[in-house]
Amino acid sequence: MLGAAVVLCIVFSLWQNNALTVTNYRMESNKPLPQDGLRIVQLSDLHNKWFGNGQKRLLTELRAQSPDLIVCTGDMVDSRRTEFAPAFVLAEALTEIAPTYYVSGNHELRLSNEMRNALYDGLSARGVILLLNRTDTLTVRGCTVTLIGLDDRNLEDDTLSQIADSLPTESIRILLAHEPQAFSHYAAYADVVFSGHTHGGQIRLPFVGGLAAPDQGLFPKYDAGEFQEGESTMFISRGLGNSLFPIRVFNRPELVTVTIQNPITEE
Repeated sequence: MLGAAVVLCIVFSLWQNNALTVTNYRMESNKPLPQDGLRIVQLSDLHNKWFGNGQKRLLTELRAQSPDLIVCTGDMVDSRRTEFAPAFVLAEALTEIAPTYYVSGNHELRLSNEMRNALYDGLSARGVILLLNRTDTLTVRGCTVTLIGLDDRNLEDDTLSQIADSLPTESIRILLAHEPQAFSHYAAYADVVFSGHTHGGQIRLPFVGGLAAPDQGLFPKYDAGEFQEGESTMFISRGLGNSLFPIRVFNRPELVTVTIQNPITEE
């Protein structure tokens, strides 16, 4: 009996830590958008994890989403295990699927300057657009989209106001910021926010949510999912990999897909 219970626990743990899930969200915006909506896939907190040879399992799920944009919200590598291959192999494939944008996480900032520059250079060489305290405006199927990216060291200072105040208000504004706890600050500048960092609370309790998250402590307010502040909506990914704490419970690795559409009006 004990042996069977141990085997079941091992199987459950392997499933929880390796079986990908895709969470789909839909939101409405009055900003100009493609007729069938803008489709964004978010990856976060890879932490050097492999999902099969060449990231095959992850890429298969991602391609099935047919994204217009791909956003990576930090911690592509782990500061304790600085192997860049999982991030570089993934990045090369992502940029062949859709324009891919990236912001740093706290683990990137823990790297030495030499290692951090090597990571950033490697991502850029593979076509990933680094949004480190800068913005980018692009046209997606005839509609203008503005992306804003914050370096993880500048989440709550005046950097956001400096780079976002003069942006056009008529296009939809999408902000990438690794850590979600400053949402009230982000909300004044963005229609949509993508964050990670929390790992979904690592252990998710039924009917309660995440148990603990960095920088928020026990039972964090911002653990995973969709949050609203005024006219701004934030989506927090539970992430893909693990860091110091190596186990997920009721909290499988997650890809997030958000479809942003204009409201349906009755004629």
